[in-house]
Amino acid sequence: MVSKMFVKEIWRYPVKSMAGEALRSATLTRLGIDGDRVILTVDPRGRLITARTHAGLLGHKGTTDAHGIPLVDGRPWTDASVLADVRKIAGTQVELIHDESADRFDILPLLVATDGAIAAFGRDGRRLRPNLVIGGVEGLEERTWPGRKLRIGDVVIGIDSLRGRCVMTTYDPDTLRQDTEVLRDIVARFGGELALNCAVEEGGAIEVGQAVELV
Repeated sequence: MVSKMFVKEIWRYPVKSMAGEALRSATLTRLGIDGDRVILTVDPRGRLITARTHAGLLGHKGTTDAHGIPLVDGRPWTDASVLADVRKIAGTQVELIHDESADRFDILPLLVATDGAIAAFGRDGRRLRPNLVIGGVEGLEERTWPGRKLRIGDVVIGIDSLRGRCVMTTYDPDTLRQDTEVLRDIVARFGGELALNCAVEEGGAIEVGQAVELV
């Protein structure tokens, strides 16, 4: 049973594959949370480099300043020292680029998790890298949601499918220590899928604590 659902957490990842920032409020557009995953690491052929193959990227934190400029560990993403740090992890030929196209997302622009599923997961919810965490959800109720919608004020979010999980879940968000049992457990108990691939159908502003309706 689902009752009294609310926005429990909002997360933005200004730099793809780096740690993100918890927000009190956000603007949602057709391309998800404004400013999410707008800085990418690419190789000389323009191919995306992520923490799936270079987990050290998760050790850096992406945030956004008051003017909307993405930062890495408090430095503007264009700072030469940021690129130097990224190249130590991903190779001397990689570059950081700014990309606001839909191509920057692995699947859909928004990943939604619920407190019930995170509790069932039994580990730090940051391993799932959600954009939104919906509170007030019983157990694994989210698994019945694909095909339905979430309404948050004027915002309407379409729920497409469950998200297949990858090796990034195996890294501790704080220490980066890898525990491969995490992914094996997701496969064994959840069929390899946790959280929801979603799309924003009607944009607008949301905030932590705001009521959520499943429609």
